[in-house]
Amino acid sequence: MKAIFPYFQYNSEAPLYLQLYHYIKTAILEGSILPMEKLPSLRALSHSIDLSLTTIELAYNQLLVEGYIYSKPQSGFFVNKISAGMGSVRRDEDMDLREVVPLQQADLLSDFEKHGYYDLSCFDFVKWKKCINQVLTEYSHLLLREGDSQGEKALRQEISRYIYQSRGVTCTPNQIVIGAGTQQIMGQLCTILTKMGVKHVTVEDPGYLPVRNIFRDRDFAITSVPVGKEGISISMLPANIRSAVYVSPSNQFPTGYVMPIGKRYELLDWATKNDSIIIEDDYDSELRYFGKPIPSLQGLDRNQKVVYLGSFSTTLFPSIKISYMVLPESMAATFNTFRGDYTQTCSKTEQLTLAIYMSKGLYQTNIKKLRTLYSQKLQIVLSILSNWGTDFITPINSSSGINMLIRVRSKKSSALLCQEASEVGISTLPITTFTEAPAEATATLIFHYNQIPLEKMEPALKELILKWQGEDELESEEIT
Repeated sequence: MKAIFPYFQYNSEAPLYLQLYHYIKTAILEGSILPMEKLPSLRALSHSIDLSLTTIELAYNQLLVEGYIYSKPQSGFFVNKISAGMGSVRRDEDMDLREVVPLQQADLLSDFEKHGYYDLSCFDFVKWKKCINQVLTEYSHLLLREGDSQGEKALRQEISRYIYQSRGVTCTPNQIVIGAGTQQIMGQLCTILTKMGVKHVTVEDPGYLPVRNIFRDRDFAITSVPVGKEGISISMLPANIRSAVYVSPSNQFPTGYVMPIGKRYELLDWATKNDSIIIEDDYDSELRYFGKPIPSLQGLDRNQKVVYLGSFSTTLFPSIKISYMVLPESMAATFNTFRGDYTQTCSKTEQLTLAIYMSKGLYQTNIKKLRTLYSQKLQIVLSILSNWGTDFITPINSSSGINMLIRVRSKKSSALLCQEASEVGISTLPITTFTEAPAEATATLIFHYNQIPLEKMEPALKELILKWQGEDELESEEIT
Protein backbone atom coordinates (compact mmCIF):
# COMPACT_ATOMS: atom_id res chain seq x y z
CA MET A 1 0.00 0.00 0.00
CA LYS A 2 1.16 3.50 -0.77
CA ALA A 3 2.20 5.38 2.37
CA ILE A 4 -0.21 8.17 3.29
CA PHE A 5 1.98 11.25 3.66
CA PRO A 6 0.15 14.16 2.01
CA TYR A 7 1.63 17.59 1.50
CA PHE A 8 -0.66 20.06 3.23
CA GLN A 9 -1.18 23.62 2.01
CA TYR A 10 -1.55 25.35 5.35
CA ASN A 11 -2.21 28.72 3.71
CA SER A 12 -5.06 27.30 1.63
CA GLU A 13 -8.71 28.06 2.34
CA ALA A 14 -9.42 24.34 2.01
CA PRO A 15 -9.47 22.71 5.50
CA LEU A 16 -6.93 20.00 6.30
CA TYR A 17 -9.50 17.19 6.40
CA LEU A 18 -10.59 18.09 2.85
CA GLN A 19 -6.99 18.10 1.64
CA LEU A 20 -6.48 14.66 3.20
CA TYR A 21 -9.72 13.40 1.65
CA HIS A 22 -8.60 14.61 -1.79
CA TYR A 23 -5.16 13.00 -1.40
CA ILE A 24 -6.61 9.57 -0.54
CA LYS A 25 -9.31 9.83 -3.19
CA THR A 26 -6.67 10.60 -5.85
CA ALA A 27 -4.54 7.66 -4.71
CA ILE A 28 -7.54 5.33 -4.97
CA LEU A 29 -8.55 6.54 -8.45
CA GLU A 30 -4.98 6.33 -9.75
CA GLY A 31 -4.47 2.84 -8.31
CA SER A 32 -1.78 3.74 -5.81
CA ILE A 33 -4.11 2.37 -3.15
CA LEU A 34 -5.66 -0.83 -4.45
CA PRO A 35 -9.21 -2.16 -3.98
CA MET A 36 -9.75 -4.15 -0.79
CA GLU A 37 -6.61 -2.67 0.82
CA LYS A 38 -6.94 -1.68 4.46
CA LEU A 39 -6.38 1.95 5.36
CA PRO A 40 -4.53 2.98 8.53
CA SER A 41 -6.70 3.27 11.62
CA LEU A 42 -7.81 6.72 12.73
CA ARG A 43 -5.32 6.70 15.55
CA ALA A 44 -2.41 5.34 13.50
CA LEU A 45 -2.86 7.90 10.72
CA SER A 46 -3.34 10.69 13.27
CA HIS A 47 0.00 9.76 14.81
CA SER A 48 1.89 9.32 11.55
CA ILE A 49 0.89 12.63 9.92
CA ASP A 50 0.35 14.61 13.15
CA LEU A 51 -3.29 15.56 12.64
CA SER A 52 -6.12 15.33 15.15
CA LEU A 53 -8.41 12.31 15.28
CA THR A 54 -11.32 14.59 14.39
CA THR A 55 -9.57 15.74 11.19
CA ILE A 56 -8.83 12.15 10.15
CA GLU A 57 -12.38 11.09 10.97
CA LEU A 58 -13.91 13.88 8.85
CA ALA A 59 -11.77 12.85 5.86
CA TYR A 60 -12.68 9.17 6.26
CA ASN A 61 -16.36 10.03 6.71
CA GLN A 62 -16.40 11.90 3.40
CA LEU A 63 -14.74 8.95 1.65
CA LEU A 64 -17.36 6.67 3.25
CA VAL A 65 -20.23 8.91 2.13
CA GLU A 66 -18.97 8.91 -1.45
CA GLY A 67 -18.32 5.18 -1.51
CA TYR A 68 -14.54 5.21 -1.94
CA ILE A 69 -14.06 3.20 1.23
CA TYR A 70 -16.18 1.02 3.50
CA SER A 71 -16.00 0.09 7.16
CA LYS A 72 -15.94 -3.35 8.77
CA PRO A 73 -16.94 -3.37 12.46
CA GLN A 74 -13.94 -4.10 14.70
CA SER A 75 -11.70 -4.42 11.61
CA GLY A 76 -11.23 -0.94 10.17
CA PHE A 77 -11.56 0.86 6.85
CA PHE A 78 -11.03 -0.73 3.42
CA VAL A 79 -10.94 0.53 -0.19
CA ASN A 80 -13.95 -0.18 -2.36
CA LYS A 81 -13.69 -1.53 -5.89
CA ILE A 82 -14.11 1.59 -8.03
CA SER A 83 -15.59 1.44 -11.53
CA ALA A 84 -13.25 2.67 -14.26
CA GLY A 85 -16.06 4.88 -15.52
CA MET A 86 -15.72 7.18 -12.51
CA GLY A 87 -12.97 9.10 -14.29
CA SER A 88 -9.79 10.60 -12.96
CA VAL A 89 -8.83 13.55 -10.84
CA ARG A 90 -7.19 16.54 -12.51
CA ARG A 91 -3.56 16.85 -11.40
CA ASP A 92 -3.00 20.55 -10.98
CA GLU A 93 -0.88 21.72 -8.05
CA ASP A 94 -2.51 25.15 -8.12
CA MET A 95 -6.11 23.96 -8.34
CA ASP A 96 -8.54 25.17 -5.71
CA LEU A 97 -9.37 22.09 -3.66
CA ARG A 98 -12.90 23.39 -3.16
CA GLU A 99 -13.54 22.46 -6.80
CA VAL A 100 -13.58 18.76 -5.89
CA VAL A 101 -16.07 19.13 -3.05
CA PRO A 102 -19.14 17.09 -3.97
CA LEU A 103 -22.65 18.17 -3.15
CA GLN A 104 -22.69 15.73 -0.26
CA GLN A 105 -20.13 17.92 1.52
CA ALA A 106 -22.94 20.23 2.59
CA ASP A 107 -24.69 17.22 4.06
CA LEU A 108 -21.52 16.20 5.92
CA LEU A 109 -21.04 19.64 7.45
CA SER A 110 -24.71 19.80 8.33
CA ASP A 111 -24.41 16.39 10.01
CA PHE A 112 -21.28 17.50 11.87
CA GLU A 113 -23.04 20.63 13.12
CA LYS A 114 -25.99 18.52 14.19
CA HIS A 115 -23.96 16.03 16.21
CA GLY A 116 -20.96 18.15 17.25
CA TYR A 117 -22.00 20.20 20.27
CA TYR A 118 -21.25 23.89 20.60
CA ASP A 119 -22.45 26.25 23.31
CA LEU A 120 -23.09 29.81 22.15
CA SER A 121 -23.54 30.92 25.75
CA CYS A 122 -19.78 30.56 26.25
CA PHE A 123 -19.10 33.88 24.55
CA ASP A 124 -21.04 37.11 23.94
CA PHE A 125 -20.32 37.94 20.31
CA VAL A 126 -22.51 41.06 20.49
CA LYS A 127 -19.99 42.75 22.80
CA TRP A 128 -17.11 41.56 20.62
CA LYS A 129 -18.82 42.99 17.54
CA LYS A 130 -19.12 46.39 19.21
CA CYS A 131 -15.36 46.38 19.83
CA ILE A 132 -14.68 45.43 16.20
CA ASN A 133 -16.93 48.27 15.05
CA GLN A 134 -15.00 50.68 17.23
CA VAL A 135 -11.76 49.60 15.56
CA LEU A 136 -13.27 50.03 12.09
CA THR A 137 -14.80 53.43 12.82
CA GLU A 138 -12.24 55.08 15.11
CA TYR A 139 -8.98 53.36 14.24
CA SER A 140 -9.41 52.30 10.61
CA HIS A 141 -6.36 54.38 9.62
CA LEU A 142 -4.20 52.01 11.67
CA LEU A 143 -5.31 49.09 9.50
CA LEU A 144 -3.69 50.65 6.43
CA ARG A 145 -0.24 49.86 7.82
CA GLU A 146 1.53 46.55 8.47
CA GLY A 147 1.19 45.20 11.97
CA ASP A 148 4.04 45.29 14.49
CA SER A 149 6.06 42.07 14.21
CA GLN A 150 6.12 41.93 18.02
CA GLY A 151 2.38 42.55 18.30
CA GLU A 152 0.31 45.71 18.65
CA LYS A 153 1.56 47.84 21.52
CA ALA A 154 -1.98 48.58 22.73
CA LEU A 155 -2.63 44.87 23.20
CA ARG A 156 0.77 44.22 24.80
CA GLN A 157 0.01 46.95 27.34
CA GLU A 158 -3.37 45.43 28.18
CA ILE A 159 -1.87 41.95 28.48
CA SER A 160 0.90 43.15 30.81
CA ARG A 161 -1.67 44.80 33.10
CA TYR A 162 -3.98 41.82 33.11
CA ILE A 163 -1.44 39.06 33.76
CA TYR A 164 0.08 41.07 36.60
CA GLN A 165 -3.30 41.46 38.28
CA SER A 166 -4.58 37.93 37.62
CA ARG A 167 -1.45 35.77 37.46
CA GLY A 168 1.25 37.74 39.26
CA VAL A 169 3.38 37.96 36.11
CA THR A 170 5.77 40.93 36.25
CA CYS A 171 6.86 42.37 32.91
CA THR A 172 6.82 45.40 30.64
CA PRO A 173 5.01 45.48 27.26
CA ASN A 174 8.45 45.31 25.60
CA GLN A 175 8.93 41.79 26.97
CA ILE A 176 5.73 40.51 25.35
CA VAL A 177 5.65 38.93 21.88
CA ILE A 178 2.28 38.21 20.24
CA GLY A 179 1.68 35.56 17.59
CA ALA A 180 -1.02 33.61 15.77
CA GLY A 181 -1.25 30.65 18.11
CA THR A 182 1.09 28.85 20.48
CA GLN A 183 2.81 26.94 17.68
CA GLN A 184 3.97 30.14 15.95
CA ILE A 185 5.14 31.58 19.27
CA MET A 186 7.08 28.38 19.96
CA GLY A 187 8.79 28.64 16.58
CA GLN A 188 10.13 32.08 17.47
CA LEU A 189 11.13 30.86 20.92
CA CYS A 190 13.09 28.01 19.34
CA THR A 191 15.05 30.58 17.32
CA ILE A 192 15.88 32.51 20.50
CA LEU A 193 16.98 29.35 22.33
CA THR A 194 19.17 28.32 19.39
CA LYS A 195 20.87 31.73 19.36
CA MET A 196 21.50 31.25 23.09
CA GLY A 197 23.18 27.89 22.43
CA VAL A 198 20.35 25.85 23.97
CA LYS A 199 19.69 22.73 21.88
CA HIS A 200 18.29 20.34 24.47
CA VAL A 201 14.75 20.46 25.85
CA THR A 202 12.86 18.39 28.39
CA VAL A 203 9.10 17.91 28.02
CA GLU A 204 6.40 16.46 30.25
CA ASP A 205 5.14 12.91 29.70
CA PRO A 206 2.23 12.88 29.07
CA GLY A 207 2.14 16.38 27.66
CA TYR A 208 1.15 18.66 24.82
CA LEU A 209 2.22 16.80 21.66
CA PRO A 210 2.28 19.73 19.15
CA VAL A 211 4.95 21.51 21.20
CA ARG A 212 7.09 18.38 21.31
CA ASN A 213 6.78 18.12 17.53
CA ILE A 214 7.95 21.73 17.10
CA PHE A 215 11.09 21.03 19.11
CA ARG A 216 11.64 17.87 17.10
CA ASP A 217 11.28 19.68 13.78
CA ARG A 218 13.77 22.32 14.96
CA ASP A 219 16.34 19.56 15.66
CA PHE A 220 16.36 19.91 19.43
CA ALA A 221 17.44 16.91 21.49
CA ILE A 222 14.34 15.93 23.46
CA THR A 223 14.03 14.15 26.80
CA SER A 224 10.64 13.08 28.18
CA VAL A 225 10.21 13.13 31.95
CA PRO A 226 7.22 11.56 33.73
CA VAL A 227 4.62 13.72 35.45
CA GLY A 228 3.42 12.84 38.94
CA LYS A 229 0.81 14.39 41.20
CA GLU A 230 3.24 17.23 42.01
CA GLY A 231 4.22 17.85 38.40
CA ILE A 232 7.39 17.00 36.50
CA SER A 233 10.11 14.96 38.24
CA ILE A 234 12.86 17.51 38.93
CA SER A 235 15.40 14.84 39.88
CA MET A 236 15.26 13.57 36.28
CA LEU A 237 16.04 16.94 34.67
CA PRO A 238 19.43 17.36 32.94
CA ALA A 239 22.42 18.32 35.07
CA ASN A 240 25.44 20.27 33.81
CA ILE A 241 23.79 20.73 30.41
CA ARG A 242 22.33 24.10 29.52
CA SER A 243 18.81 23.27 28.45
CA ALA A 244 15.14 24.22 28.58
CA VAL A 245 12.22 22.50 30.26
CA TYR A 246 8.62 22.88 29.09
CA VAL A 247 6.09 22.67 31.93
CA SER A 248 2.48 23.61 32.71
CA PRO A 249 2.68 23.85 36.50
CA SER A 250 -0.71 25.45 37.24
CA ASN A 251 -2.82 23.00 35.24
CA GLN A 252 -0.77 20.22 33.68
CA PHE A 253 -2.14 18.94 30.40
CA PRO A 254 -3.74 16.44 30.32
CA THR A 255 -3.59 15.33 33.98
CA GLY A 256 -4.68 18.62 35.56
CA TYR A 257 -2.07 18.25 38.31
CA VAL A 258 -0.79 21.38 40.07
CA MET A 259 2.85 21.86 41.05
CA PRO A 260 3.03 22.88 44.75
CA ILE A 261 4.94 25.97 45.83
CA GLY A 262 7.89 24.06 47.30
CA LYS A 263 8.51 22.20 44.08
CA ARG A 264 8.20 25.44 42.10
CA TYR A 265 11.13 26.88 44.03
CA GLU A 266 13.06 23.64 43.44
CA LEU A 267 12.49 24.01 39.70
CA LEU A 268 13.62 27.65 39.77
CA ASP A 269 16.70 26.62 41.74
CA TRP A 270 17.49 23.94 39.14
CA ALA A 271 17.24 26.52 36.33
CA THR A 272 19.59 28.93 38.13
CA LYS A 273 22.22 26.30 39.02
CA ASN A 274 22.06 24.70 35.58
CA ASP A 275 21.97 28.03 33.68
CA SER A 276 18.78 26.82 31.98
CA ILE A 277 15.39 28.13 30.92
CA ILE A 278 11.91 27.19 32.16
CA ILE A 279 9.08 27.53 29.62
CA GLU A 280 5.88 27.97 31.62
CA ASP A 281 2.75 27.21 29.64
CA ASP A 282 -0.05 28.71 31.75
CA TYR A 283 -2.61 26.45 30.11
CA ASP A 284 -6.18 27.22 31.24
CA SER A 285 -4.89 28.33 34.65
CA GLU A 286 -7.62 30.97 34.98
CA LEU A 287 -10.37 28.36 34.62
CA ARG A 288 -10.05 26.91 38.10
CA TYR A 289 -13.28 26.01 39.86
CA PHE A 290 -12.18 25.20 43.41
CA GLY A 291 -10.29 27.95 45.21
CA LYS A 292 -8.34 30.72 43.53
CA PRO A 293 -6.16 30.38 40.41
CA ILE A 294 -2.60 29.30 41.24
CA PRO A 295 -0.05 32.18 40.94
CA SER A 296 2.36 31.88 38.04
CA LEU A 297 5.85 30.43 38.27
CA GLN A 298 7.16 33.51 36.45
CA GLY A 299 6.04 35.72 39.33
CA LEU A 300 8.35 33.80 41.69
CA ASP A 301 11.36 34.08 39.39
CA ARG A 302 14.10 36.49 40.51
CA ASN A 303 16.81 35.39 38.10
CA GLN A 304 15.16 35.90 34.69
CA LYS A 305 14.91 32.16 33.95
CA VAL A 306 11.21 31.80 33.04
CA VAL A 307 9.47 32.29 29.70
CA TYR A 308 5.72 32.63 30.26
CA LEU A 309 3.24 31.45 27.59
CA GLY A 310 -0.42 32.48 27.41
CA SER A 311 -3.31 32.12 24.98
CA PHE A 312 -6.84 33.43 24.49
CA SER A 313 -8.27 30.48 22.52
CA THR A 314 -10.04 28.80 25.46
CA THR A 315 -11.10 31.95 27.29
CA LEU A 316 -12.53 33.70 24.21
CA PHE A 317 -13.21 31.38 21.26
CA PRO A 318 -10.92 28.81 19.56
CA SER A 319 -10.65 30.45 16.15
CA ILE A 320 -9.19 33.71 17.44
CA LYS A 321 -5.64 32.26 17.54
CA ILE A 322 -3.99 34.99 19.60
CA SER A 323 -1.17 33.77 21.82
CA TYR A 324 1.76 35.49 23.48
CA MET A 325 4.97 34.90 25.37
CA VAL A 326 6.65 36.96 28.08
CA LEU A 327 10.43 36.87 27.69
CA PRO A 328 13.09 37.62 30.29
CA GLU A 329 14.77 40.93 29.40
CA SER A 330 17.92 39.28 28.02
CA MET A 331 15.85 37.00 25.76
CA ALA A 332 13.72 39.95 24.64
CA ALA A 333 16.95 41.64 23.55
CA THR A 334 17.83 38.52 21.53
CA PHE A 335 14.40 38.59 19.90
CA ASN A 336 14.97 42.22 18.87
CA THR A 337 18.04 41.16 16.86
CA PHE A 338 15.89 39.20 14.39
CA ARG A 339 12.35 40.56 14.81
CA GLY A 340 12.71 42.35 11.47
CA ASP A 341 12.97 38.95 9.77
CA TYR A 342 9.35 38.20 10.68
CA THR A 343 6.03 39.73 9.69
CA GLN A 344 3.11 39.54 12.10
CA THR A 345 0.69 36.77 11.10
CA CYS A 346 -1.85 37.58 13.80
CA SER A 347 -4.70 39.78 12.54
CA LYS A 348 -4.13 43.42 13.41
CA THR A 349 -7.88 43.99 13.50
CA GLU A 350 -8.36 41.20 16.05
CA GLN A 351 -5.43 42.43 18.14
CA LEU A 352 -6.87 45.95 18.37
CA THR A 353 -10.34 44.55 19.03
CA LEU A 354 -8.98 42.46 21.90
CA ALA A 355 -7.12 45.47 23.30
CA ILE A 356 -10.39 47.44 23.44
CA TYR A 357 -12.25 44.41 24.80
CA MET A 358 -9.73 44.10 27.64
CA SER A 359 -9.56 47.84 28.34
CA LYS A 360 -13.32 47.87 28.95
CA GLY A 361 -13.06 45.04 31.47
CA LEU A 362 -15.05 42.70 29.22
CA TYR A 363 -12.37 40.02 29.20
CA GLN A 364 -12.29 39.86 32.99
CA THR A 365 -16.10 39.65 33.04
CA ASN A 366 -16.03 36.81 30.52
CA ILE A 367 -13.52 34.85 32.62
CA LYS A 368 -15.82 35.08 35.66
CA LYS A 369 -18.75 33.96 33.53
CA LEU A 370 -16.83 30.96 32.20
CA ARG A 371 -15.75 29.90 35.67
CA THR A 372 -19.37 29.84 36.80
CA LEU A 373 -20.65 28.12 33.64
CA TYR A 374 -17.94 25.47 33.40
CA SER A 375 -18.16 24.76 37.12
CA GLN A 376 -21.86 23.99 36.67
CA LYS A 377 -21.08 21.72 33.73
CA LEU A 378 -18.37 19.93 35.66
CA GLN A 379 -20.72 19.24 38.57
CA ILE A 380 -23.31 17.80 36.18
CA VAL A 381 -20.71 15.54 34.56
CA LEU A 382 -19.46 14.28 37.92
CA SER A 383 -23.00 13.66 39.14
CA ILE A 384 -24.01 11.69 36.05
CA LEU A 385 -20.81 9.66 35.99
CA SER A 386 -21.24 8.92 39.68
CA ASN A 387 -24.85 7.79 39.29
CA TRP A 388 -24.68 6.01 35.97
CA GLY A 389 -21.10 5.25 35.07
CA THR A 390 -19.67 4.40 38.48
CA ASP A 391 -19.15 0.74 37.60
CA PHE A 392 -16.87 1.44 34.64
CA ILE A 393 -16.05 5.19 34.33
CA THR A 394 -13.73 6.86 36.84
CA PRO A 395 -12.88 10.59 36.81
CA ILE A 396 -9.14 11.05 37.48
CA ASN A 397 -8.85 14.81 37.83
CA SER A 398 -11.64 17.37 37.85
CA SER A 399 -10.68 20.72 39.31
CA SER A 400 -9.92 23.02 36.38
CA GLY A 401 -9.74 23.63 32.65
CA ILE A 402 -12.12 22.67 29.86
CA ASN A 403 -11.56 18.93 30.04
CA MET A 404 -11.01 16.13 32.49
CA LEU A 405 -9.35 12.74 32.48
CA ILE A 406 -11.54 9.67 32.75
CA ARG A 407 -10.60 6.01 32.99
CA VAL A 408 -12.98 3.67 31.17
CA ARG A 409 -12.94 -0.02 32.04
CA SER A 410 -13.89 -1.59 28.75
CA LYS A 411 -12.79 -4.26 26.32
CA LYS A 412 -13.17 -1.71 23.54
CA SER A 413 -10.04 0.05 22.28
CA SER A 414 -9.39 3.70 23.11
CA ALA A 415 -9.83 4.56 19.43
CA LEU A 416 -13.24 2.89 19.29
CA LEU A 417 -14.39 4.59 22.49
CA CYS A 418 -13.35 7.96 21.03
CA GLN A 419 -15.11 7.18 17.77
CA GLU A 420 -18.32 6.29 19.60
CA ALA A 421 -18.08 9.52 21.63
CA SER A 422 -17.68 11.47 18.40
CA GLU A 423 -20.83 9.84 17.03
CA VAL A 424 -22.83 11.46 19.83
CA GLY A 425 -21.08 14.82 19.42
CA ILE A 426 -18.65 14.60 22.36
CA SER A 427 -14.91 15.20 21.92
CA THR A 428 -12.51 12.73 23.54
CA LEU A 429 -8.88 11.83 22.92
CA PRO A 430 -6.88 8.81 24.09
CA ILE A 431 -3.64 8.95 26.05
CA THR A 432 -1.41 5.93 26.49
CA THR A 433 1.47 7.06 28.71
CA PHE A 434 -0.44 7.90 31.90
CA THR A 435 -2.24 4.71 32.87
CA GLU A 436 -0.53 2.12 35.04
CA ALA A 437 -1.13 -1.40 33.80
CA PRO A 438 -4.56 -2.35 35.17
CA ALA A 439 -5.83 -5.83 35.90
CA GLU A 440 -8.52 -5.45 33.25
CA ALA A 441 -8.76 -3.72 29.89
CA THR A 442 -8.78 0.02 30.61
CA ALA A 443 -8.61 3.18 28.49
CA THR A 444 -7.61 6.64 29.71
CA LEU A 445 -9.30 9.45 27.78
CA ILE A 446 -9.25 13.24 27.71
CA PHE A 447 -12.92 14.15 27.98
CA HIS A 448 -13.97 17.62 26.73
CA TYR A 449 -17.21 18.76 28.33
CA ASN A 450 -17.10 22.53 27.93
CA GLN A 451 -18.90 22.81 24.57
CA ILE A 452 -21.95 20.78 25.58
CA PRO A 453 -24.82 23.17 26.43
CA LEU A 454 -26.14 22.81 29.98
CA GLU A 455 -29.57 21.70 28.83
CA LYS A 456 -28.08 18.95 26.62
CA MET A 457 -25.51 17.53 29.02
CA GLU A 458 -27.82 15.00 30.66
CA PRO A 459 -29.14 13.36 27.45
CA ALA A 460 -25.73 13.57 25.75
CA LEU A 461 -23.91 11.83 28.59
CA LYS A 462 -26.66 9.25 28.94
CA GLU A 463 -26.36 8.45 25.22
CA LEU A 464 -22.57 8.22 25.54
CA ILE A 465 -22.75 5.82 28.50
CA LEU A 466 -25.27 3.67 26.66
CA LYS A 467 -23.02 3.55 23.59
CA TRP A 468 -19.92 2.66 25.61
CA GLN A 469 -21.79 -0.09 27.45
CA GLY A 470 -22.63 -1.72 24.15
CA GLU A 471 -25.34 -4.32 24.70
CA ASP A 472 -25.94 -3.26 28.31
CA GLU A 473 -29.00 -1.13 28.77
CA LEU A 474 -29.47 1.84 31.08
CA GLU A 475 -32.49 1.89 33.31
CA SER A 476 -35.21 4.14 32.00
CA GLU A 477 -35.29 6.07 35.27
CA GLU A 478 -34.60 9.82 34.85
CA ILE A 479 -30.99 10.89 35.48
CA THR A 480 -30.74 13.28 38.40
